[in-house]
Amino acid sequence: MSALDSLYQELILDHSKRPIGKGALDASESAITASHHEFNPSCGDEIDLSIAVDPASGEIEALAWEGQGCSISMASASILSQLVRDERLTIEGAHERIAAFREMIQARGETEPDEELLGDAVALQGVSKFVMRVKCAMLGWVALEADLKQVAAERA
Repeated sequence: MSALDSLYQELILDHSKRPIGKGALDASESAITASHHEFNPSCGDEIDLSIAVDPASGEIEALAWEGQGCSISMASASILSQLVRDERLTIEGAHERIAAFREMIQARGETEPDEELLGDAVALQGVSKFVMRVKCAMLGWVALEADLKQVAAERA
């Protein structure tokens, strides 16, 4: 195992043991909120992911989740939470990250991920080599995508 693979494995384990964003959503009164439940029937992983979006700017004010599952799905949700929080993503920025993550996780290691866009989420690139684990890694990202659709419908 290379030093980088070891570092990535450590990052995933750290996020699964000490998840970021796990808990109740803390939203302002003016925020548009959305919540979505996602379930992976092949392994039993599940997540409820909620967001709060500023209606004027489209910035995601808060993201919170509750879930249970393997270390990959829980670490992926935690890394996603950190990315949204640290980058202060807008709806458009979140869609861009989701697309980049999906491309990376479905590429089976054949493309180089954009570290500027994905941050620590590049640690999950190795998951793409294990088809049965792709859904685990995508769980939170798919839930966020569904939340964003709800918010877009309400903003329209």
